[in-house]
Amino acid sequence: MNDSANFYIEILLSASLPVKLVMLILILASVWSWLIIFSKSKVLNRAQKEAKKFEETFWSGVDLNRLYDQLVGEKNEGLARVFVSGFKEFQRIKKSDHQMTRTIDGSDRAMRVALGREIDRMESALPTLATIGSTSPYIGLFGTVIGIMLSFHALSDVTQATIALVAPGISEALIATAMGLFAAIPAVIFYNKFSDKVERIYAQYDAFKEEFSTILHRQLG
Repeated sequence: MNDSANFYIEILLSASLPVKLVMLILILASVWSWLIIFSKSKVLNRAQKEAKKFEETFWSGVDLNRLYDQLVGEKNEGLARVFVSGFKEFQRIKKSDHQMTRTIDGSDRAMRVALGREIDRMESALPTLATIGSTSPYIGLFGTVIGIMLSFHALSDVTQATIALVAPGISEALIATAMGLFAAIPAVIFYNKFSDKVERIYAQYDAFKEEFSTILHRQLG
């Protein structure tokens, strides 16, 4: 294990400057993607738990005015924010305009805006994860091409080519490719996983919005 680690470290340290720059870029990209992965996983898991908790409270038969009074002074996220935005607009328009259609439409617009902002917040940094996943293999391939070019260029000054002369350059070139894949594969996997989770959360939020609009419509009726 230690011999293998020392071998890779030796190759990294002995690599040419262009390949070292490529490797540094890939290391930073990998670290950045894992920071996004841990952060986004925490955000989405919390959003799912809070949505489930809020729906349990909402459908427990609690008075909507009392629930609104409890939430309006807090910093709300997720379904709580959608509810507060919709009910606040519902009360405001209901006091100033007794037309049922305008009241419901205004509440729907407020909830759509709140829902859109919540989804935007959950999707933030996902494009960065997708970019890392799609570009890292090409960056690694770029380092591979440079390493092979430098290896063959070194052969121009010798009369007899041997595997000992070519092997170091090819080794560092292949490590650049491996590092590109190491950065890309987790980014692609978690981007797909998070995108699917955001879609399911959006469907849950949108279903709640429609059901809440129906409840408000019944109240006016």
